[in-house]
Amino acid sequence: MSIQRLYTAKATATGGRDGRAISSDNVIDLPLSTPKEMGGPGKANSTNPEQLFAAGYAACFDGALNLVARLAKTPITGSTVAADVSFGKDGDSYGLAVDLKVNLPGFEQARAEELVAQAHQVCPYSRATRGNIEVNLSTTTNG
Repeated sequence: MSIQRLYTAKATATGGRDGRAISSDNVIDLPLSTPKEMGGPGKANSTNPEQLFAAGYAACFDGALNLVARLAKTPITGSTVAADVSFGKDGDSYGLAVDLKVNLPGFEQARAEELVAQAHQVCPYSRATRGNIEVNLSTTTNG
């Protein structure tokens, strides 16, 4: 598969899970630390790959959600997407699982679920992970 590249994000990590991650423009310059739950030091004021992935997936999914809503002429205001990224054992190896919790205030539940399902088909993170990791969607309409 080949895509027409519109933008390329660049980042470099050194030191693995207990090192540092820096974007090419230095906007992201973060210390990394393995969480205590995974046997690491869980240093304060540091992040980890799962948190970074969760932030990226949540932002991308909300963007896809707003795109499908706009194309359906169904304006969205105040949508939120929370991504819980879990790291765990997968047989003899390790893997990820993602729970995406989407809130579309003021929508009827069925319509909100339709938009979320459409966004899941469009979102580049969802497309990249499809068939590779467990992704669970939940939709609420709390105002």
